[in-house]
Amino acid sequence: MALVNEAVSDNPKLRVSDIEFGLQQPNYTSTTLAYLEEKYPKYSFCLIMGEDNLRTLHKWYNYEQLLSKYPFYVYPRVLTESELTEEATMDPKVHHDLYDHPNVNFCEDVPVMKVSSSYIRQAIKEGRSVKYLLSEPVFKYIDEMNFYK
Repeated sequence: MALVNEAVSDNPKLRVSDIEFGLQQPNYTSTTLAYLEEKYPKYSFCLIMGEDNLRTLHKWYNYEQLLSKYPFYVYPRVLTESELTEEATMDPKVHHDLYDHPNVNFCEDVPVMKVSSSYIRQAIKEGRSVKYLLSEPVFKYIDEMNFYK
């Protein structure tokens, strides 16, 4: 949560919420959204995710309910080596149903970078610089806290 605070600290349109910390565990996205709808009935909600999360959405708790009830905005992601192997064994019907669902909206005309949180953590562990892959406040916080080393 501290890293998210650092990441959005200079954007007045974004706020960090700790609502999920107060919900019964284990917690699921569908539970969080139900809580948010109850607490904030005048608002509508959506899900924003990377394409890597869409590829595993069929494993989420109540994913069919989420798909039927909320718009999804998906940022394209490059397949990882392990995902290439999984993709070959994935049920084509599941893939088709997720990618062609009317509530799934792909971001278009956006740069697709082969950078992920896993890549960043591994690079830090190996002593490589990630300074230009993170915002300055996030980079500084990770560096000061010696995260992932």
